[in-house]
Amino acid sequence: MAGGRIIFHIDVNSAFLSWEAVRRLRCGGEGPDLRSVPSAVGGDMAMRHGVILAKSIPAKKYKVQTGEPIVDALRKCPRLLVVPPDRELYAACSGAFMEILRKYSDVVEQYSIDEAFMDMTGTEKLFGSPLEAAHRIKDEIYDSLGFTVNVGISCNKLLAKMAGEFEKPNRVHTLFPEEIREKLWPLPVRELLFVGGASEQKLKGLGIRTIGELAQADPGMLRSALKKHGEALWNSANGRDDSPVEAEPPDNKGYSNSTTIAFDVADKETAKKILLSLAENVAGRLRRDGARAETVSVAIRFFDLRKVSHQCVLEHATNITDEIHETACRLFDELWDGTPIRLLGIYASHVTREGESRQLSLFDDRDYEKLERLDHALDSIRRRYGAGAVQRAVFLKKKEEEA
Repeated sequence: MAGGRIIFHIDVNSAFLSWEAVRRLRCGGEGPDLRSVPSAVGGDMAMRHGVILAKSIPAKKYKVQTGEPIVDALRKCPRLLVVPPDRELYAACSGAFMEILRKYSDVVEQYSIDEAFMDMTGTEKLFGSPLEAAHRIKDEIYDSLGFTVNVGISCNKLLAKMAGEFEKPNRVHTLFPEEIREKLWPLPVRELLFVGGASEQKLKGLGIRTIGELAQADPGMLRSALKKHGEALWNSANGRDDSPVEAEPPDNKGYSNSTTIAFDVADKETAKKILLSLAENVAGRLRRDGARAETVSVAIRFFDLRKVSHQCVLEHATNITDEIHETACRLFDELWDGTPIRLLGIYASHVTREGESRQLSLFDDRDYEKLERLDHALDSIRRRYGAGAVQRAVFLKKKEEEA
């Protein structure tokens, strides 16, 4: 059990809808429990967020989809009860939820507004076995706050989160290494954490359709097809993860840049232009400090406040703009499911300031020295004449279109 660690993943069931339903019930409001009828949380149709943010289980029977326009959802289900979002309510409920979790462990990592990881190692004498503790936490949240959660239990964060995605709502599930073959491997490969649409298609092209087939595939073949990401997916399919639960954000040992977008981004081309702008900023600061990064991460926050992120370890530490941007785009393709985007971010970490000679590869004919010279030339021009003195053509084209 990976050194005896016990990790919980706790996820609120249909968070936004549940929180609104509880408020209405506790305030003595009229009408049914939103969770028991076809209902949804949706933006004001007169505003830019006229889309479904969350839906009830009964609404799923009408094929109402998160992210679709409210008008389309109402065509599918004319009796759909749509309520407006309340971000202050969500923040308050999230805070109360996290407060309960911190009663049981001093190592709680908030993963998003409605989910968290807990390191419960060594708490058996306080709260009983992992199953007993999980049920105790789940029941206290329901008794005190009125909404339900799923709890996943394992020896690492990956397996705990996968366990939490099993049957919902209001359930506790385990997924320890000895249970992987029975519980995890029969699932479609798309259900594995970090398998996006692009990876799924590549894996299907290799004849891999289940997580078990991925786990038993040749790692070398996966690396050839998907590079480092293929190796990472193979490790995930085999339940391998040694990342710690971090109660506080790690020290700032990297370079990051993110932007909250003034409009919902719903197309890949626009998102990748934004990533290019972020990559230019991050890479430029790395070069300014004589530094190179070995790891690149991309973060996406969706219009419904959910946040996802993914990282990749590079073959060689770099500060080349194009290389960081291309890695970010590949990570974006793995993460994005088409949901409208509100925030994008790039984070470059595992920074080194030592010079590195790049090992040549027979399969990579890119002229990295030329790219480095180009980046340094652009840096020099911008330092002398200002950041806007020279710009990439894709940005100029955008300005012409807006004009």
